[in-house]
Amino acid sequence: MRYFPDPDRGLDTGDVNRAVEAAFADHGKGLVQMPPKIYITLPAGDFRTMPAYLPSLGIAGVKVVNVHPDNPKVGLPTVMALTIILDTTTGRPTAILNATRLTDMRTGAAGAIAAKYLAPGKECVLGVIGTGRQAEGQVRATAQELTLTKVRIWSRNPAHAEAFAGRLTPLDAESVSIEKACDCDVLVTTTPSRAPIIKSEWIHAGTHINAIGADAPGKEELDPDILQRARVFVDDPAQAFHSGEINVPISRGLYQPWMIAGTLGEVVIGKRKRESPDEITVFDSTGLAIQDLAIASIAIRQATGMELPFV
Repeated sequence: MRYFPDPDRGLDTGDVNRAVEAAFADHGKGLVQMPPKIYITLPAGDFRTMPAYLPSLGIAGVKVVNVHPDNPKVGLPTVMALTIILDTTTGRPTAILNATRLTDMRTGAAGAIAAKYLAPGKECVLGVIGTGRQAEGQVRATAQELTLTKVRIWSRNPAHAEAFAGRLTPLDAESVSIEKACDCDVLVTTTPSRAPIIKSEWIHAGTHINAIGADAPGKEELDPDILQRARVFVDDPAQAFHSGEINVPISRGLYQPWMIAGTLGEVVIGKRKRESPDEITVFDSTGLAIQDLAIASIAIRQATGMELPFV
């Protein structure tokens, strides 16, 4: 068994995007095994277990990942993760990966693939709500799929938005008001909010939204009226009902499961698509274990790990 302490170094963002895109295609065809993630609530956050089997890559395993929003105050990432890979024939553990940065990359890739297929055009103004590590992952992955003519960034702390804009060079990025950030072609929301922060009146016809932050029960970033106006695509229905952007509106009767337009996997394989330039589309991302296996397969091939005997 090998341990990979920091396997994301040197991984190509484009390669990660393609691997995640292929995993979504397998999901759309029903070729994967992946039960919904399991949540354990802790005093200041939660952790999740995420098992899956991706036959096309011959890889199986489970990720354990936490979300603790106050961690940056004590010098720790909000999200930390560990992925264990198992031999598909014997079940023997073959690799352990520090998946903290890999999680940022694979989630960014999911948003990028959604934007590739659902954005109104190949050139776009990108709006970004939030300035954490996931926000940066989303921008850099999306820049591989679309031409970003402008990046408009909002944070509750304007200094964070200014610093984030500076890190995105050579992209044309600026700190703006939240309303101005929503005046865009593709909007990415990456906050841990438990109350809507994006108002429906700020979203114009043709906008695509990647709703990334709502990944646990009780979280939501979008005014439910936006969901009523939009065609909503999810990564996985069972997870979205429980913990995605639609979880709170469904629990309050403001949105119904039958209103979902399809999954991102179905979009990737051409079964579903954007139907007009003026429609609003939403990708409700909760994060799938098959994404973790897809990026783990790249990391194991390219990174050098240390041997850890398993007896």
